[in-house]
Amino acid sequence: MHDVHTEVYKDHTIHIQPDDINESPRTSMDNLATIVCFHKRYNLGDTGHGFHFEDYNSWEELEKAIRKQEDVAAILPIYMYDHSGLTINTTGFSCPWDSGQIGFVFISKKKIREDYKVKHISPKILKQAIKVMQGEIETYDQYLRGDIYGYIIDGPDEENIDSCWGFYGDYDYCITEAKSMIDYIVKEVEIEKNQLQLSA
Repeated sequence: MHDVHTEVYKDHTIHIQPDDINESPRTSMDNLATIVCFHKRYNLGDTGHGFHFEDYNSWEELEKAIRKQEDVAAILPIYMYDHSGLTINTTGFSCPWDSGQIGFVFISKKKIREDYKVKHISPKILKQAIKVMQGEIETYDQYLRGDIYGYIIDGPDEENIDSCWGFYGDYDYCITEAKSMIDYIVKEVEIEKNQLQLSA
């Protein structure tokens, strides 16, 4: 696996690499929203939602069915751009040839009440839930684009001493976490040295 970034920090070498074996966030994470997607070539979105595209004549008809059956609190369309890789969003793409709608993302009122532990869904809670829903689409987009990273830390003797994977989005956060781990390791080594000196 190739490094996308290498950096030396406190005599330790940080290797940032793509996380090629990460599990889909739609199965590995506890999600608030439900993603209903249909595509001829790709298996996208959540499973088990019970909707079948061939049962509807249009996206509008499918949206009406989702709203009715799921007691929807919020729903947004999902668009995909397919050109040398996949990317999705809820606002659409400017290219009319390689992009188009592939489904919806929604949150039911029941799910919000359960997750937020409320009986009444206030405008503030609904706004928070919609933000979470949009964040889930962003995370899923990062997964589809392969925008997930991990770090490997080599010690001063070039021996691998730690690694961690599953950092979504910009790998700057991955670097920050690797440096925090090195700070911890260096501190622990220093404490151990002091203890050995005291006991000598």
